[in-house]
Amino acid sequence: MKQLMWVALVVTMIAGCENRSEKILTDASYGFIDSLISVMTLDEKIGQMTLYTSGWDTTGPTLNDQYKVELKAGRVGALFNAHTVAYNRELQRIAVEETNLGIPLLFGYDVIHGHKTIFPIPLAESCTWDLDLIRETARLSAKEATASGLNWTFNPMVDVARDPRWGRVAEGAGEDPYLVSLIGAARVRGYQGDDLKDPYTMLACVKHFAAYGAAQAGRDYHTVDMSDRVLREIYLPPYKAAIDAGATTVMTSFNEIDGVPVSGNKYLLTEILRDEWKFDGFVVTDYTSINEMVPHGIVADEKEAASLALKAGVDMDMQGGVFNAHLGTLIASSEIKEEEIDKAVRKVLMLKERLGLFDNPYLYLDEQREKEVLFSSELMDHALEVAKESIVLLKNEHFKGQPVLPVSKDVRNIAVIGPLGDNQLDLLGTWHASGDVSKVVTLLEGIRKVVPGAKVTYAKGVGFYDHDAGNIQEARKVAASADVVILALGENYLQSGEAASRASIDLPGQQNELVKAIMGLNKPTVAVVMAGRPLTIQQLDEQVPAILNGWHLGTMAGQAIAEVLFGVHNPSGKLTMTYPRSVGQIPICYSMKNTGRPFAANNKYTSKYLDESNEPLYPFGYGLSYTSFEYGDLIVNKTAITTGETLNIKVTVKNTGSRQGSEVVQLYTRDLVGSVTRPVKELKGFEKITLAPDESKTVEFSLSTDDLAFYTRDMSYKAEPGEFKVYVGGNSAEVLTAPFSLVE
Repeated sequence: MKQLMWVALVVTMIAGCENRSEKILTDASYGFIDSLISVMTLDEKIGQMTLYTSGWDTTGPTLNDQYKVELKAGRVGALFNAHTVAYNRELQRIAVEETNLGIPLLFGYDVIHGHKTIFPIPLAESCTWDLDLIRETARLSAKEATASGLNWTFNPMVDVARDPRWGRVAEGAGEDPYLVSLIGAARVRGYQGDDLKDPYTMLACVKHFAAYGAAQAGRDYHTVDMSDRVLREIYLPPYKAAIDAGATTVMTSFNEIDGVPVSGNKYLLTEILRDEWKFDGFVVTDYTSINEMVPHGIVADEKEAASLALKAGVDMDMQGGVFNAHLGTLIASSEIKEEEIDKAVRKVLMLKERLGLFDNPYLYLDEQREKEVLFSSELMDHALEVAKESIVLLKNEHFKGQPVLPVSKDVRNIAVIGPLGDNQLDLLGTWHASGDVSKVVTLLEGIRKVVPGAKVTYAKGVGFYDHDAGNIQEARKVAASADVVILALGENYLQSGEAASRASIDLPGQQNELVKAIMGLNKPTVAVVMAGRPLTIQQLDEQVPAILNGWHLGTMAGQAIAEVLFGVHNPSGKLTMTYPRSVGQIPICYSMKNTGRPFAANNKYTSKYLDESNEPLYPFGYGLSYTSFEYGDLIVNKTAITTGETLNIKVTVKNTGSRQGSEVVQLYTRDLVGSVTRPVKELKGFEKITLAPDESKTVEFSLSTDDLAFYTRDMSYKAEPGEFKVYVGGNSAEVLTAPFSLVE
């Protein structure tokens, strides 16, 4: 295809315009892309900088019914929300056969946690703390999505998020920059593989650059306001890690930073992203975010917004049509230069070249492959495995002398109560792409499969909203005759994700009333909380002896939860976001800083609430097992290290329970005195191990001087000499401690 395009370009230019044909022949030695750019009209160039939604689906406030007209005119370089081979093949045919230069399209989509086969939401999957598993999820997502004609995903989302009121926490990997960085890099490598010309790989898009997870009050699309120190220390590292892993595209965020909306923020998009980090892919805006700079108040109109965005470093305009509408006029008035447009177009065309689209525009459009890959056993088996590993056991107390979980498979009569008990759609969670609801295994179905000899009855009880008609008394009646009750509680898929911020993050609707009614029966009861965020479930925690965090786990959710409930699988998930006791504690995270008046129970004039504990309900890194683990013999090999030396840490972990289990051993540090104040703990390493009963293992970590570096008072990035502590344990709160020093 590329060779044919070369010939066609030369012949066309010789026949049509002597000057342009001479130019392409002269530029031929500089390569295909530069030669192509040299014969493109201005409209065609701007078209390559334009991304429209196809009309198949919408993920924002507008649609462009004229996208096919624009496509035939060569004014579209990429489409999103277009999928299936048949649908995309026709669009690609138009681009290749009915436009002047036949430049192929990119096809993008929000493949956030799977395409047709849906895996756990990213926040849930992060609780596996298993980077290989996470990378495999991305690889399989790419395999299925590319089989449907896609070659670009708007993922991973690496926004550090510490406010669970923000619905988009569901899309990320939690509150810790170190862990989010590792997970983001793993996802990039999974999507992109080793060779982008492999038709089972796709472009990754790191989002939302930058600091979108710090939106004030947890309100989506809202302002972000922070110091450069906090930006660089907490929020920027995951984007940098993803780019270092090879991410080819970056998406701008909706928020402003330092008074400038990101789609017009040259400090972020050029000075940091391009100049400091040497990113050489292209930058795409989020949905209509160039247009939205007008209501932000940074520009008077969209023409000015187009100029500001281009000069800031934006290469592609998603959906807003601002570049198509105004860049030509801006060039005519000499407000921008065509060389600036050429620079952006080159980045877009280079990635089309890297994907192999100029060699074969139909590389991703194979209907036989589509039939073979979608919902294959490889994908469905992985969906089950990762769902089981994502589940976090939050509580498991005794009922009549025995732990409530796991439930005995000999139990004869089981009641499943709650709005998520026999529910397929909501188990898919937010951003479930083109997931097939009919394939979802419900909790009720999963339980019946795992314990086929039991009688399993169901009552919804209540819905997700206060106005939902419910029948708590009917649910209580069903539960009254059961030997064990499973409460299926949480959010529906619309109550988390984009545009789903919640001021109250309690169990929605009348679910707390349902719990109270059921608990009055004095039955062994388990609550399974399925949601896209940490919820304030203190009331639930006070009433129910056993709680599983079941998140929104996707296609195989019900099977996975059932296998954990009945002990087929031993849970090992660990929280990557702190669970607050109440909304008033937010923002809350494990790595907060101390104050000059740290908490003291017997002194009113210290940092605390009058009506709430400072402590979270469940801390970062927390998660129980059906076995137990004992930590001991924490050893550091030196009491002091110098710059360039490494500190080695050892700890012995023993399985003291009666069954095999997996544990995430976590390493934290604290810098006791710095030129600027430091957090009370920072995650620096972890290892997931599996132990048989009575088995012990010595887990080893190492810390270098680089691991102790931070942005000092003068904003240089380095480690400072002084006193430190290391902490090792199964969560951020319950740890063993040892001191050491860094000396000059």
